Amino acid sequence: MRVVVAPDKFKGSATAAEVAAALAAGLRRERPDLEIAEMPVADGGDGTVAAVLDAGFAPVLTTAEGPTGESVHATFALKAGTAVIELADVAGLRRLPGERFAPLTASTYGVGQVIAAALDCGATTIVLGIGGSATTDGGAGMVQALGVRLADERGRDLARGGSVLSDLAAVDLAGLDGRIAGVRLLVASDVDNPLLGPAGAAAVFGPQKGAAPSDVALLDRALGRWSALTASVTGLDLPEAPGAGAAGGTGFAAMTYLGARLVPGADLVLGLIGFDAALTGAGLVITGEGSLDRQSLGGKAPVGVARAAARHGVPVAVVAGRILLTAQELAAAGFAAAYSLADLEPSQAASMATATELLEQIGGRVALGPLVTAVT
Repeated sequence: MRVVVAPDKFKGSATAAEVAAALAAGLRRERPDLEIAEMPVADGGDGTVAAVLDAGFAPVLTTAEGPTGESVHATFALKAGTAVIELADVAGLRRLPGERFAPLTASTYGVGQVIAAALDCGATTIVLGIGGSATTDGGAGMVQALGVRLADERGRDLARGGSVLSDLAAVDLAGLDGRIAGVRLLVASDVDNPLLGPAGAAAVFGPQKGAAPSDVALLDRALGRWSALTASVTGLDLPEAPGAGAAGGTGFAAMTYLGARLVPGADLVLGLIGFDAALTGAGLVITGEGSLDRQSLGGKAPVGVARAAARHGVPVAVVAGRILLTAQELAAAGFAAAYSLADLEPSQAASMATATELLEQIGGRVALGPLVTAVT
């Protein structure tokens, strides 16, 4: 029997590759006769580049500006003209020095620098995963790095960050990197929030990035200014477009200035790693993530895996640190069986500290469970 082990990361405990290895070890311990394929997955956030590197993409190292201006070493993936870039690796929360939030000044400038580096490598398709951002600058920094000039009413170049967009007076597209026009840019995102308002980038995601209520109001006004001037120079009025508010408004700038198309992150990553081909001859898929909850149903990696497996008629078992869905919700999402680390270790802290050991135990339980024994 062929088993495809395709989990996402367990955030704070184990990478997707570590989760896959632990589950596979448990499976092999109980059933050494099984053919096991380990395929770590992601949905556009942390771990996206790692997933495609594991599937055969080549790593490209570059240096870029972090969210608060410091120099960071970033890695993107490249294969046959397709580059995969992870915003979180450049301007993500984990890149904040000392884990200090910078809601008003954090910038996506470094993301634009990495896009330029991918263009330098000859990329003709660029996949940008935008989960896990530390920014609420509407993607302004990203397009500044690619040559768009933003200026205040005195003609001075605008500084970095979302709050300074309140002072934006002019947008000049003359310097925009001409190579952008010849590139297909796909943004991996499952967020459908608009740019502005109570469901927008600042209101919904700003507090997660350290924004106080007054900061949220300031950022929303600044993004409104950014949107209005963008419409005047590009002819594209997209603040209400689904996904415009993704990654602090990076989705908005990607669509309006770079001609990007937003696509479901999990499906995009599964396509890049050749997941459908891996399902050929499979009798079971095991997927998972740290917390399986209502947010997961919005298109997180395990649900994307379940959808893909269903198209091939392959049953799916899901493993999570904790499961907050009902049996009916699990079945509707396409999961034939569910296993929780919390059943083995009720303490969340202890569970996170010993996640790989617990995952190996669960791998053994799956190997001895009905989804395997029924087939073999």
